[in-house]
Amino acid sequence: MRWADRGPTGATLALAATVLALVTGCMVGPNYVRPPVITPDGYKEGAGWKVARPQDAAARGAWWEVFGDPQLSALEAQVDVSNQNLAVAEAQFRQARALVREARAAYFPTATLGVGVTHSRSSSTIGLLSGGNVASAPRTDFTLPLAVSWEPDFWGRIRRSVESSQASAQASAADLETIRLSFQAELAQDYFELQTLDAQRQRLDASVAAFAKSLELTRNRYAGGVASRADVAQAETQLKTTQAQAIDLGVQRAQREHAIAILVGQAPASFSLPAAPLAATPPSIPVGVPSELLERRPDIAAAERRAAAANAQIGVAEAAYFPIVTLSASGGLESSSASQWFTWPSRFWSVGPSISEIVFDGGLRQAQTDQARAAYDASVATYRQTVLAAFQGVEDNLAALRILEDEARVQDEAVKAAQQSEALTTNQYKAGIVSYLNVITTQTIRLTDEVTAVQILGRRMTAAVLLIQALGGGWNASRLPVAEELRARMGSRPPSTEGGPPPAEQTRAHDLGPRK
Repeated sequence: MRWADRGPTGATLALAATVLALVTGCMVGPNYVRPPVITPDGYKEGAGWKVARPQDAAARGAWWEVFGDPQLSALEAQVDVSNQNLAVAEAQFRQARALVREARAAYFPTATLGVGVTHSRSSSTIGLLSGGNVASAPRTDFTLPLAVSWEPDFWGRIRRSVESSQASAQASAADLETIRLSFQAELAQDYFELQTLDAQRQRLDASVAAFAKSLELTRNRYAGGVASRADVAQAETQLKTTQAQAIDLGVQRAQREHAIAILVGQAPASFSLPAAPLAATPPSIPVGVPSELLERRPDIAAAERRAAAANAQIGVAEAAYFPIVTLSASGGLESSSASQWFTWPSRFWSVGPSISEIVFDGGLRQAQTDQARAAYDASVATYRQTVLAAFQGVEDNLAALRILEDEARVQDEAVKAAQQSEALTTNQYKAGIVSYLNVITTQTIRLTDEVTAVQILGRRMTAAVLLIQALGGGWNASRLPVAEELRARMGSRPPSTEGGPPPAEQTRAHDLGPRK
């Protein structure tokens, strides 16, 4: 047998085995270590608040249930199902998962199979030294080639690329939960603002009824000659002004109701909520310690994962300094006769490595490496700023709840005093001791104090929602998808884990700590 007819030699097989052994032997670029951040031992505004125990965080998820409002719980359940902005974020997460599979595809060889039937005739005049004519008979070539190529990951370029895409996909998963929590919190805020408006309307309607009786009283006294026409005019003015204020609240209520409709994915024209004056009080919310916030906030997890992705891109850029090794093999069947096309003598093949190295690029690779390092520095700064902003959010709302609770207590006392003053002044007016202007003054103060008390309660409920959001809602870093989950193909929208703790097979914690 001729040398050309023999298959791959022992040397070629040994080379291939050596390549396989070296593929995982080197990976350029820095190994990722989670950037350090400064975390205080406790919250400045946390005095007097319940410290979260381990079991407090075990069954979080449907955080809105802490308010004990079935209507709110029903609305929150619709956010996951119908909110279109959330659907956009879920689709972006699926895109990120597909990019992981795309990056991993570079681990494997690329094989191309083709088939061709070519009918050709060469020129009869090419190569003739003098006049003449050499007949060129047409011919038909039948080919069935198979080409395989593979780039061994000697320097870790592909592994760094996969590492980056996996971290980016995890960041996308955290983004999805950040957006989910944002819409849930926005819905709760709108809901309590709507109930606050209903409570204000309730106070105004009660005052309208009381002012209507006062107007009747002044008219009767005017008819009896013991009151002036000015008293009647003042009573009418007060009644109409309060009626106008009650009607004006309808504008804000309609806007809040429309906002809720959009959040639950419904058209405002087909959505309505019955009046339900706010009567609840803010629940007790375990706040935990600042260090736990790094694991409880999805936006912090997203920023940290983007830092990891940027770190891996440094390795991708540095790998460009090293040679590119490609192993190629091709073979197939080729013949000029259809009857001999699929016979053993028609076979052909070739196999061998190739190495290429850039010897001059005008500083391109250095510029790309510098860009990667700068992008990493920016992502680290963003991560640290996100952590600081998270601490601020918790402190802001702890302070708001503490201060508003004190204000509510004083305001309730003011309401009671104003109600007593109104009753005394009304009796004095009936006895002819004071003018009706005194009655109007005390009635206005009482109504203003009642409305203010309702507004303070609404602000306390909003601050409670914002505190829960600042603490991460029901999320935990253990819910980030791990590598095996990212590689799996997902053809539908990912299930929400907000209704409670994730299934056991999904609770494998993703290590956000240092890695080397």
